[in-house]
Amino acid sequence: MPTTLTTAVARSCVPIESWDGAGRVATVIDADAFAVRVGEELEAFAALQRERLAPLGPRLSSFLDAADVSSQGGKRLRASFCRAGWTVGGGTGDDAAVVRASAALEWLQASALVHDDVIDASMTRRGKPAAHAAFALMHREQGWHGSPEAYGTGAAILLGDLLLTWADEMFRTAGFAPEVVARATPYLDACKSEVVAGQFLDLVSGAIGQSSATEAMRVVRYKAAKYTVERPLHLGAALAGAPRETLDALSAYALPVGEAFQLRDDVLGVFGDPEVTGKPAGDDLREGKQTVLVAHAYERATTEQRATLDLGIGDPGLTATAVDGLRDVIRETGALRRLEDDIARLEEQATAALSLAPLAPYAGELADLASRAVRRTA
Repeated sequence: MPTTLTTAVARSCVPIESWDGAGRVATVIDADAFAVRVGEELEAFAALQRERLAPLGPRLSSFLDAADVSSQGGKRLRASFCRAGWTVGGGTGDDAAVVRASAALEWLQASALVHDDVIDASMTRRGKPAAHAAFALMHREQGWHGSPEAYGTGAAILLGDLLLTWADEMFRTAGFAPEVVARATPYLDACKSEVVAGQFLDLVSGAIGQSSATEAMRVVRYKAAKYTVERPLHLGAALAGAPRETLDALSAYALPVGEAFQLRDDVLGVFGDPEVTGKPAGDDLREGKQTVLVAHAYERATTEQRATLDLGIGDPGLTATAVDGLRDVIRETGALRRLEDDIARLEEQATAALSLAPLAPYAGELADLASRAVRRTA
């Protein structure tokens, strides 16, 4: 029986311990404790920014409050992958500089989510009003002039820009020597450019409609796989001074994990429980997202099924009953099963990469991170 991510995790210790080529490394890696430390660094950084911007007056308070909210919650996956890259790349310990540099990616993620909600006209995020919706509500409640929606959109765009700026600043000032920052920064730059390019490809696909599975997978690679897994790993490894061999091995593991992560997201966007995901059921269908799941459904649909998909996907007023009907079509075409098969295949690829020499000593930690990314319900 082939080794899977699940069995790889089962063979590792909990809490997970890293190993080097000669024996056990003393550092014990506790994912939950690391996530808490990331949250503390984000809070401290936001407090510093609030102090610096205090001279601008009280009108900025709601803006900075929204920045605080944007970084709360989430799985801290990007920060965790960055820290894992540091460990695999030869870095030792989890000092404050490593935590801060990893946490900087959470500001980047917060920025992306704020802008993503504007693009998709999503009204909720993690069970709360999306930033643009919260700003519009405040405008409406205060009885201000102009359009609440226009105000909300403008404020959210500016908020996303601020958070992107914070990501850069927090990374540059994390505590590493200038030459180390210079060595690693190209990977942060690539991370930002690739996710924006992937987001634009996603936007184009939605406008054109009915993307092929191949085109949808290209979006997955650049919008999610590289951004969520590969570049954070590269960033951490570069901070540690890892050689090219290690970076290449990390890519062999990261890309299938990142792609599986996004395919799981596609499933949850249609079949997820709103109580768990924090988003209304079927939101991806209302937004007309041309996901790999939708592409598989179209490629296998009968004429009648295709008509149902054409009628429902992209309709912002889609009722719960209509969402259920689209779910039935997606199941009946075999698209859901095909996507689960795709995810399993990608997991096998990632598991195979764990046997590469630079990764093998850290297989337990990397398998655990992959499982957290792929085997999730939110």
